[in-house]
Amino acid sequence: MSDSTTPALTAEAFESQRDRLRAVAYRMLGSHADAEDVVQEAWLRLSRQDVTAVDNLAGWLTTVVGRISLDVLRSRRARPVASYQDRLPELVVRLDEGPVPEEDAVLADSVGLALLVVLESLRPGERLAFVLHDLFAVPFDEIGTILGKSPAAAKMLASRARRKVRGTERPTGPEPGRREVVHAFLAAARDGDFEALLRLLDPEVRLTVDTPGGEVVVLGATKVAAGAQSAADAATRGRAVLVNGSPGVLSWHADGSPLSLLAFTVTDGRITHITAVTDPAKLALADLPDPA
Repeated sequence: MSDSTTPALTAEAFESQRDRLRAVAYRMLGSHADAEDVVQEAWLRLSRQDVTAVDNLAGWLTTVVGRISLDVLRSRRARPVASYQDRLPELVVRLDEGPVPEEDAVLADSVGLALLVVLESLRPGERLAFVLHDLFAVPFDEIGTILGKSPAAAKMLASRARRKVRGTERPTGPEPGRREVVHAFLAAARDGDFEALLRLLDPEVRLTVDTPGGEVVVLGATKVAAGAQSAADAATRGRAVLVNGSPGVLSWHADGSPLSLLAFTVTDGRITHITAVTDPAKLALADLPDPA
């Protein structure tokens, strides 16, 4: 491989991995901007590397992205002022006006808000082990190398993270099916049809309400159904949106400022998680569509 062709081939090889690397970094960090910075840093490191000495480029790049992301996570936890424990994970919110073909792949590959919230609570090592192994099938020996631990220790971290994540399923099934479940839930809430609500809610459904005073969690279909009228009220004053690819509702005040954001996780035809964001400070930080 001549010196004149190496840079071009290196760039081509990197571009073939860019989307996957961005997905790894986003799941690690919950921020598209941070993920882009990590991927760019990985490119800079690759450009200084003798690519001919790399046997497995995909694995090498995954290791680099994992290490950089781990450094970012650790620096977040070390900052005394900017608390990332209370930071709303970065959201992709757009008005739900039907699938847009060029966006379908991006939305389908998004991480549900419920999972992002849980990932934010994990320790850096747990998050890396879970994301790389459970979401990207990276072997534990490679994960252990990134963490500076044995494969057995990396496996233990992933197992610990998995227990914390359990119950936060990613949406499954076609997007229209998930929309219909949410629409039926809101209609049942407006009609006060308690039995219909129970049929649409998973028995162990989790409702997380992010308020200015802190996070409130409600567990179980009966309790969530009992308070479902507030979701219906919000829906009557809002618009259907997609939140990280999942059905949701965004409502505004009369002055155009955001009032609330609801996001629904639907698995196997039932709602398993509802996230409600009502904290004005966190809504102001989110990139939300303007009211029509």
